[in-house]
Amino acid sequence: MHVALGITGGFCILLVLLDAFQTVILPRRPSGHLRLTRVFYQTTWKPWCKISSFVRGARKRETMLSVYGPFSLVLLIALWALGLLLGFALLFYAAGSPFSDASVPQPDFRGDLYVSGTTLFTLGLGDVVPRTRNVRELLVLEAGLGLGFVALVLGYFPVLYGAFSRREVNISMLDARAGSPPSAAELMRRHAFPGGGEALVMLLAEWERWAAELLESHISYPLLCYFRSQHTNQSWLGALCAVLDTCALMVACVQDLPGRQAQLTFAMARHAVVDLSQIFQLELRTPKQDRLPPGAFAQLHDLLCQAGTRVAQDPGSFSRLNEMRALYEPYVEGLSRYLAMEMPPFLSDRPRRDNWQTVAQVSRATHAAAGAQDPGIREEPHHIF
Repeated sequence: MHVALGITGGFCILLVLLDAFQTVILPRRPSGHLRLTRVFYQTTWKPWCKISSFVRGARKRETMLSVYGPFSLVLLIALWALGLLLGFALLFYAAGSPFSDASVPQPDFRGDLYVSGTTLFTLGLGDVVPRTRNVRELLVLEAGLGLGFVALVLGYFPVLYGAFSRREVNISMLDARAGSPPSAAELMRRHAFPGGGEALVMLLAEWERWAAELLESHISYPLLCYFRSQHTNQSWLGALCAVLDTCALMVACVQDLPGRQAQLTFAMARHAVVDLSQIFQLELRTPKQDRLPPGAFAQLHDLLCQAGTRVAQDPGSFSRLNEMRALYEPYVEGLSRYLAMEMPPFLSDRPRRDNWQTVAQVSRATHAAAGAQDPGIREEPHHIF
């Protein structure tokens, strides 16, 4: 009986250490089906999404979904600590609980948990004394792991939030360039000005690098996929899909703009989408509704032509566009359903205010309300750009 408990305790310790190594230290895609992190997210994310679906209001629902990423990180670290604590306690119990404790005449498993906890978290109270050399060595080992665990936690958070901040910078900048939520039609329409083609090519070059950084960081730390953007109508998946739509449109239909950079950005962005969907082992999903039916494509053609961008409307161009969309839309749809992030429209069906315009409107309303309460306060005009 004690031997089996000792083997179980050693297995728990090795399982936690291996999982923490693959999750935090190993700079490549984690592998294996018996990983604590994998099991943890598989068993907690879907119930969280199910509960969130009952919340009324898109903003409140998005707020609840956004809590999951940081909260799950805290729970995961707590799960690792619990596994180490329980594993060493089982080893102590298998060794016969060889401790001298003046307050407890007969040592038991509860006392082993107490010794394991005080050692792992480096309290060092000294009220319990080990009686054998082997147990002393185990205590030293656990204390060392406790120090390493604290250092792991302190080093893990800055890495994650640094990668999250770098990811969100380009997403926020896309707001004034492609609308909220972003769309390929709006991105190209807003770049239909003299020199806009060169600016669009530079933008796609930046997003090629952004997609490469997303691929590197989110494969190493898949937890970042659950971290959501600051605004309800923004997401890393929606921004990536809008960029893919733009690249597909430029390669298949647009005549005046160079397509080489669009091809490079498309390849890198699709690579990121495919690899991230494979991390979660998602099935290919066909979008519930065609994001660009023939009627909407005609509307898109008219919109861009009126803005000054030449777009081919022949059946061959539309067929090429659909072929390129088929290369990434099933993967984006799978991630969209799993992560509860909506796919952006290819062509916005109604005008929406950008996020920066919404903030400005709130600011003006606040100043107006303050001026109504105090006649001495006068609202100053807002100068854009």
